[in-house]
Amino acid sequence: MKMKNLTTLMLVLIVSIVSAFGQKGGDIPFEKEYFKENKAEFKEAKKWLQDGLALIDVPEGYYPNYQGAIPLLKKAYDFNPKSADLCFKIGICEINSPYKFDALHFFQEAYELKPNVDRMIHYYLGYSKQLQYAFEEALYEYKLFRNALSPKEQSDQFAMVNKRIKECESGIELLEEPVRVWIDNLGNNINGKYPEYAAVISADESVIIYTSRREGSTGEQEVNGQYMEDIYISEKVGESWSPANGISERINTKNHDATVGLSNDGQMLFTYYDSGKNKGDLFYSTKEADGWSKLEDLGKNINNKDTWETGASISFDKKTLYFVSNRDGGKGDRDIWMSRWDEVKKRWGEATNLSSVINTEYDEVGIFVHPDGKTFYFSSKGHNSMGGFDIFKTIKNDDGTFSTPENIGFPVNTPDDDVHFVMAGNGRHGYYSSFKQDGFGEKDIYLITFLGEEKIPLMNAEDNLLAMVAKPVTEKVVMPKVQVQQSDLAILKGVVKDEKTQKPLMASIELVDNLSGLVIQTFQSDPASGRYLVSLPSGKNYGIAVKSTGYLFHSENFDIPKASGYREYEKNVDLKKIEVGKAIVLRNIFFDLDKYDLRPESKTELERLNKLMVENPTLKIELSGHTDTRGSSSHNKTLSENRAKAVVEYLKKKGIAGSRLVYAGYGEEKPIISDEEIAKMETKEDKEEGHQQNRRTEFKILSK
Repeated sequence: MKMKNLTTLMLVLIVSIVSAFGQKGGDIPFEKEYFKENKAEFKEAKKWLQDGLALIDVPEGYYPNYQGAIPLLKKAYDFNPKSADLCFKIGICEINSPYKFDALHFFQEAYELKPNVDRMIHYYLGYSKQLQYAFEEALYEYKLFRNALSPKEQSDQFAMVNKRIKECESGIELLEEPVRVWIDNLGNNINGKYPEYAAVISADESVIIYTSRREGSTGEQEVNGQYMEDIYISEKVGESWSPANGISERINTKNHDATVGLSNDGQMLFTYYDSGKNKGDLFYSTKEADGWSKLEDLGKNINNKDTWETGASISFDKKTLYFVSNRDGGKGDRDIWMSRWDEVKKRWGEATNLSSVINTEYDEVGIFVHPDGKTFYFSSKGHNSMGGFDIFKTIKNDDGTFSTPENIGFPVNTPDDDVHFVMAGNGRHGYYSSFKQDGFGEKDIYLITFLGEEKIPLMNAEDNLLAMVAKPVTEKVVMPKVQVQQSDLAILKGVVKDEKTQKPLMASIELVDNLSGLVIQTFQSDPASGRYLVSLPSGKNYGIAVKSTGYLFHSENFDIPKASGYREYEKNVDLKKIEVGKAIVLRNIFFDLDKYDLRPESKTELERLNKLMVENPTLKIELSGHTDTRGSSSHNKTLSENRAKAVVEYLKKKGIAGSRLVYAGYGEEKPIISDEEIAKMETKEDKEEGHQQNRRTEFKILSK
């Protein structure tokens, strides 16, 4: 009996000590016995607590509404800030919300109030510190968590915490060698108080299309307080972006619609669409005369009822699609896959896993293929990520293999998720979404300007000698030239119009590899504006033909050597109707120096001319040759006549009647650019280009 009374007394003393300790700064549980003098306030605070917990303690298959729970739990916190469990719950909500940088404060409070508040406390302390670049402190917390794991727990969580430890070690290394960049917010014509992300751009940065969950979306507001995803578009006006508008009623639906990819010319948009039937599929839309077309499914080889497809990027020639999927056969959960366009069946072919060099046991998302055709960017939780998804770069070699992915570095990459990265054609400007404290709202879209390697000051040799004898030194600093790495790529762009009316035309632009004679791809100019854009990766001699029904074709030639850097060419094309007296230059007819034998690279252009003659059987034309003024005038006249004759002979062998063909050699008599104009040109390259313009083969319509 005495023992029983003693035990009861000890329990009373323990409760009293715990209560007294709690009132002096320790853990005070959210229970009514601790708030007998504040019953009404406790009841109200308890209701806030329960309502907040109800939003995060949801049945399996439902998403917790962490963001919605935060204000409710914080109201309960205002009443009782000494509840370790409540502090821990708020930390959990914030670490899973846009306010994740505030989570550390609540996890630290929870730990100070009650060190054993939750078996995961050291893990979350580590994660919160990792997000704030405190990698050494995070390592300490992660190792405490790992060391406390029981043998049973190790199988589930050992790999998870080891992954975090590796991320911190990578973070320490990446912080030691930051990349030189400017990161600028795109401004309030693009960004607002709601989330903006997943920006895609045309290769010349004239158009940006992105996703936002802003007020006024086509879909209704969701239960968790956020609006449905819609797609918005803006165009570059000078150096600024125009106010963004919803892209099209044909694209934005009442469900989630998000950007995932855009062709280099800005004419083909890829979207993620959650129709409710599948887990989430990829669709596309193209520019038409009356706006964007209705969304089209990419087909069964891309989308699958049981899989989740979340990202896509198309090659510059539009013949290969790279996309993200969690289908069977991958290296991890989500991998990057590829599919080639089947020209015969007019559909995307069977998908194959891109590469074990790129795909890891972790997630890979956000694939972007640069217009140069060889540089790939993607986001991964694997490789040497410093936390969550980091952005990586890899180069596709000539044999189809990929280089080891390279982390593009801090401060572009952070310990949080970094995804949706795209690079402009010039290789200097990147775009991505990020949550920054100086932003307009939640996630904003930012422009990244890569500055290249830092300039290293070099002392003048005389100054070094003076310094060695301890005399005052006035340094002459020589700053070596720094080359900002640019893409080996040319961008050809302009507007196609009717020569007479100057109205925009929808035209097809045929891109040909002159050496092989193969058509690389056929593009279209914008049906409404006539604008076009073609990417020309280095290492090829390109023939380009602009064609529209009822018009003479217009041809251009671009020989882009390897490692030639980045250039933009603007070429507005005025197409001429098939009328008597109209003449065009055949820029893809080639002869060796001082010779008149047609080179093999001329075949595609010659066949194009032959087709025009076949389609217009009454057409009679003159083929004329022209030279520059270098060399004797008599020699130039003979050479130009023989070159024109060579074209005529080719057409006659193809079956075109000789009576429809006339040839003439004008030598240097009809220059496009005069010698006086060439003499005024500043560079040797420009002068040579002027002479090249004068060396040409033309045809003119004599009768219809």
